[in-house]
Amino acid sequence: MARCAWIGLGVMGYPMAGHLVKRGGHEVTVYNRNSAKAEQWAKAYGGRTAATPREAAAGAEFVMMCVGNDADIRSVAYGDDGAFAGLAEGATLIDHTTASAEIARELDAHAREHGRRFVDAPVSGGQAGAENGALTVMCGGDEAAFSHARPQMECYGKAVTLLGPAGSGQLTKMVNQICIAGLVQGLAEAINFGMRAGLDMDKVLDEVISKGAAQSWQMDNRGHTMVQGKFDFGFAVNWMRKDLKICMEEADRNGALLPATALIDRFYHRVQRAGGGRWDTSSLIHNLADQP
Repeated sequence: MARCAWIGLGVMGYPMAGHLVKRGGHEVTVYNRNSAKAEQWAKAYGGRTAATPREAAAGAEFVMMCVGNDADIRSVAYGDDGAFAGLAEGATLIDHTTASAEIARELDAHAREHGRRFVDAPVSGGQAGAENGALTVMCGGDEAAFSHARPQMECYGKAVTLLGPAGSGQLTKMVNQICIAGLVQGLAEAINFGMRAGLDMDKVLDEVISKGAAQSWQMDNRGHTMVQGKFDFGFAVNWMRKDLKICMEEADRNGALLPATALIDRFYHRVQRAGGGRWDTSSLIHNLADQP
């Protein structure tokens, strides 16, 4: 059993922190900006709550963060009430936020300077993956920090992999999001095409194309709900646009060309303008359904 702290109890963090208790048997203290959510979590899982990130981190061997963006990370990591202020020497900070590689390197440097460890560890698998403890965790950091933290991350991760030095986890998550954007747009266009052609798309998906080279996780898990026009099953458009912005900013730095990603980001902006910011990412098909 380890003493852990968890900062950020959103749709991902809430169940992930719960798995530390249920599967790992760890002692967990949580902090959330909305204290009522923290109290709810503590009642459900038997952990403790803290009034600040510093208080949550005090005495913890591992501190996990899962917040919104770079600015949110800095707000909970630094300052008199931040996690670093409470983090003991030799303890490990694990950041599950999807953020920039720059912030990961910054946190790693700060941790090293003060005798702490750091792993950037964004996840993939969506809300269902978090609830089922079946996430893919992509990690950056040194081997010692990763090996020390891996057993804790395996409480909610089915695949926990070190990709390289600090920032490598975030860069891998960018690759993941670029792939997803292209897959969802292709699936949206294919389903819209088939429906307009008069095909039974549920049958097409189930009995034909899911058996061949077109098969994907997106098809298996979102294809039928796209046919039905239902978009409340996962990762929100608002968050995808945040992630794609990070991808395109990194591409500006490393020289990679992302023409399709940039175009699909504009399509997601169109979904937002239609009031779909909280819809899941498969709502790209909504743009096509509205066309004459």
